[in-house]
Amino acid sequence: MNPILLILSILIIPVLLIFCSFGRAMNTESLKITAAIIEGMIRQAREGLPLEICGILGGKGGTASVLYRVANAESSGVHFLMDPREQLDAMEDLDAKGLDLMAFYHSHPANPAWPSAEDVRLAFYPEVFIVIVSLLKPDEPEVKAFRIIDKKIFPREIAVV
Repeated sequence: MNPILLILSILIIPVLLIFCSFGRAMNTESLKITAAIIEGMIRQAREGLPLEICGILGGKGGTASVLYRVANAESSGVHFLMDPREQLDAMEDLDAKGLDLMAFYHSHPANPAWPSAEDVRLAFYPEVFIVIVSLLKPDEPEVKAFRIIDKKIFPREIAVV
């Protein structure tokens, strides 16, 4: 993993979160996502094969209704790092539209929809859902949501609305 990109991401995200009103939506224990967003994440994951893809979900009233594709700056099939410029653009757009940051998402092209050790190690924002799209079974993609708090994984329900 490129250490400069990792440092930039670690430094930029806290500043971005100040500008996004994520707190209101993040107090829920289940994540509501529109069917179109689920389909969009799966489509992006398939298009990105064999690499991991990533992005941001935003919305209002506890429902994720906007998907921001963000380039994987690492171009890797086993880990991801959101491109800092694209991540900043997405989060500024969320703020400009008065939307809440709902989740960070990424894919596991050849692994289950469960946070990896790296996902846990890099989970710095427990108030934001982590959504993982698994293509381990390409004809049966799996989408799961989690919260990662103090390095502990808490599966959360996804309600498709």
